[in-house]
Amino acid sequence: MTKMKGDARVRLQQAALALFREHGYERTTAAEIAARAGLTERTFFRHFPDKREVLFDGEAILRKALTASIRDAPTEARPLDVLFRAFRSVTPLLEANRPFSEPRQEVIAATPALHERELSKMEALAEALATSLKERNVPDRQAILAARAGMAAFVDATVSWIEDPGMTLGERIDIAERDLKAVL
Repeated sequence: MTKMKGDARVRLQQAALALFREHGYERTTAAEIAARAGLTERTFFRHFPDKREVLFDGEAILRKALTASIRDAPTEARPLDVLFRAFRSVTPLLEANRPFSEPRQEVIAATPALHERELSKMEALAEALATSLKERNVPDRQAILAARAGMAAFVDATVSWIEDPGMTLGERIDIAERDLKAVL
């Protein structure tokens, strides 16, 4: 393969997304992704354990940013306030990633196997949020409930924003917070 300029990881993600949209997730192989990116299949597997992870790669970065925001929140803040503060803190990251997120969401929506993976990733993220709340001395059960409810509202806000950019992500998060607190 010839050397091409640009970050290999990003090139692999862009190639994967293009191929998933052209041929479908199930009919696209790691070898095809690597070839489209101008890289070897071996290089693909140095960056991603499997082709699903091309779509879920940013989860670790998101987790780190959210848990750091929870850790740095004012000590007197209530659990849901802490969570929504954290969700707002990652809006610049998500907004910068929108060109990848929109087509990514299309691929996930069209692929049942990816729905399961997304749910698994969101559950793991909710667990990390709950752990961060517990570290702030929020009782275990309350931390778990707040993290799961908050995560559901955050996902809803994010998906709504991706599907209809008529409002900013921050506005969607504000609505999700207000609606969740009204329900509670």
